[in-house]
Amino acid sequence: MSPPRPPPASLSGFLDAHFTSAEDLPAAPALSELLRRECEGLEASVRRLEAQLASSSASWLAHSGEARSGLRRIRSRGEDMAAKDEGEAASPGMELPAIVREIQRIDTIRLYAEATLQLEALVGNLEDATFSFVRQASKLNLSSVLRRASNGMEQKQEKLLRAVDAVRDIERELVKISLSKPQWTNLIVAVDSRVDKTLAILRPQALTDYRALLAALGWPPSLSSPDMEKDKYSQVPNPLVLMNEENKEKYSESFLALCALQHVQANREVRQCKMPAATPSLSDSKYFDKTACFDNGLWAIDELVHPIVSRMEYHFSKWSEQLEFIFALVYKITKDFMDGVDDILQPLIDQARLVGLSAKESWVTGMVKILLGYLETQIFPALATSYHRSDDKLEVHSSWLHLNDQMIAFDKRMQLLADSGIQKIAFISEGLSRSLSVFSIYSGHSDWLQIWADIEVNSAQDKLKSEMENETSWLYSINPQDDLGDQESTSKFLLSTREDYKAPPVSEFVVKSASTMIDRSHALPNKGMKIQYTRSTSVQFLNDFFVVLHERCEALQLSNTALEDETLLRASYAINAARYCECVLREWDEDTTFLDMAAHRNENKEQIHKRSAQHRCSFFADEIAFLVKLGTNFLEQIMPSILIEFEDLSWDYVQNIGSSNEQNQSDDQVLDEENLEVSPGFVASLDVLRERITKLKIYLNSKDFLDIWRSIAEGLDYFIYSSIRWGEVKFSGPGVIQLRVDTKALLCIFRTYCSRPEAFFPFVTDSLKLLTMRETDVQYFLEALKNGKDNDNCLGRRGLHHVDASQAVKVLRSKKIGG
Repeated sequence: MSPPRPPPASLSGFLDAHFTSAEDLPAAPALSELLRRECEGLEASVRRLEAQLASSSASWLAHSGEARSGLRRIRSRGEDMAAKDEGEAASPGMELPAIVREIQRIDTIRLYAEATLQLEALVGNLEDATFSFVRQASKLNLSSVLRRASNGMEQKQEKLLRAVDAVRDIERELVKISLSKPQWTNLIVAVDSRVDKTLAILRPQALTDYRALLAALGWPPSLSSPDMEKDKYSQVPNPLVLMNEENKEKYSESFLALCALQHVQANREVRQCKMPAATPSLSDSKYFDKTACFDNGLWAIDELVHPIVSRMEYHFSKWSEQLEFIFALVYKITKDFMDGVDDILQPLIDQARLVGLSAKESWVTGMVKILLGYLETQIFPALATSYHRSDDKLEVHSSWLHLNDQMIAFDKRMQLLADSGIQKIAFISEGLSRSLSVFSIYSGHSDWLQIWADIEVNSAQDKLKSEMENETSWLYSINPQDDLGDQESTSKFLLSTREDYKAPPVSEFVVKSASTMIDRSHALPNKGMKIQYTRSTSVQFLNDFFVVLHERCEALQLSNTALEDETLLRASYAINAARYCECVLREWDEDTTFLDMAAHRNENKEQIHKRSAQHRCSFFADEIAFLVKLGTNFLEQIMPSILIEFEDLSWDYVQNIGSSNEQNQSDDQVLDEENLEVSPGFVASLDVLRERITKLKIYLNSKDFLDIWRSIAEGLDYFIYSSIRWGEVKFSGPGVIQLRVDTKALLCIFRTYCSRPEAFFPFVTDSLKLLTMRETDVQYFLEALKNGKDNDNCLGRRGLHHVDASQAVKVLRSKKIGG
């Protein structure tokens, strides 16, 4: 039984295991011999592995002269190394990684060559099929297209389909290479270049043959029918519906072949967009799929539309000043052929396996292209020139607005045609239709979009100006039930409508005008255009109105003048208008449309990380912040004005608290607190305060009124407490009772709005608690506070939670004790 092999990690451990004592030393020669035999066995195994590696290398490299010469060099190195002494026996192991890399390089070259040869053969098949297809096209003429005895069209379609199959095979190989060998970019680009050149020849010829077939079928039809000449409406006859079975079969084959060609082209575009060299806007789009390549229409349906253009342009030229007729004509032609297009072409699209494509949408897209071409070349340039040069801005503005109104109505009607007969879930399918919008004309002309936006906002501002000149628009009709009322309930703070906020009618006019412009932006086909239009119209319009609100409040000079009823009314309604607009903007901000626009807008900003989390998800963040600041600032100006007015009227009374009552009543006189009247010097200030609070209740919305009366109460509490000269004056018993009566009268003003107004007068309330303590308790309490131990608990047990120990001592020393 041989001893175990020494652990590689510790030689000392191996020796300790075999030589535990001096008695084990005689066994050292035997152990040495055993280790020597094992080393020889391992060396022999290495040599055998070297021989196997050489043999395997020879079999792999036998296909090329370069490989054989490389193998000879490797073998020669091995022979040289074998001649060296055993100390250099580890050198062959150093060459093994280089050998592996050389094998991998050669294998890669072989794979690259095989792929190149295979792609060369496939591209050659495509070029041969294209050449054969184009050569036969020159032999056909229009008269032979529908001839029964002629099979030229069938042969041509077969050759076209062979070319399509060749493109499909090439794409299949390129997709494999793109996934397994993405570094072979030059090979893919070279193949794409040759395929593109071939398709540039194949596609025009295929379209030419398709047009010839349409012409032979009688397309395009006449745009008028005999019934129209007799003032009777009738649909235009559709040649596609009138085809016989033989012609229908030929047309179907041609349609399917053209769809197949476009389909492989779509697959190529999808692959190219996923390549590393693709533009980020396409390669990073997670929603991109092959159907997106058909957004601009099907070639086969576009060829049905193009012949109609020349016949419609004649009518367009006559109605250049009556655009509603142009929109009506395009809509009529689209609708008249819709049923035939759906009945004949939709089954063919389904047969071509163009999943998700609609014949109706493609037909609508093609007809909209006709209108777009005419508007872009004939109508909009003239309107833009007139806008910049004409002195009669009113007429130009009217023309722009009328045109866009017609476009909105036309777009909705065409969308209904495209979606007719398709069952959709409204909140899911909204905005998912791929039919072309007539407003896509603004995609390439942002200056035209800006002109439209400027005209829209100018028109809205003119209407707002006349509205603001009427002062009644700034006033809110007071509901008699809002006069005083009971204590506020929770439901009164759930504000949503203009009436809830007591906002003037002008604010609702502004909101409706902005909402109308926002509704118009929904017609624009992409988020970038919607953002540009919305920021230039509704947002600009709102900002102008907010500036007017600010200026109206500034003109009142709330902080510099004594408050009057008219001033308080105007300021309150302006604040209410700001709060109502703020509420509406917050509701709009939660709409998915504005959430998407805000996200898209922030994606295009370079310093998005510097913006707060709120701004990143808010489209109207700046406008809302402005309104919040406006309302808060002017509320803060109203509150000190009321406090200053109260201070002026009650200054003499406050300064004489604790002294005048001692002169008028003796200590032995017992006062009836229930029948005691308020101090004469305090009555006027209480009356004015009650009037101001009542007016604020009537004028202000409930949320702001809640904030301001609480702030006023806290301000009054601080003013009264800090104005009494604690420690200097001495309150007798009658004086304390009079102070309690005066305080109850003050609290009574606020009791209408809450059940415990004392909570908003903490210092005055705590002071009264101290002044009404019994004399024995006063002495004990003062002693307890002098010790300075656990003062907070001592005050808390007496229900004093706001004054500290020093303040409590001052108040207690202001109480007259004894005779």
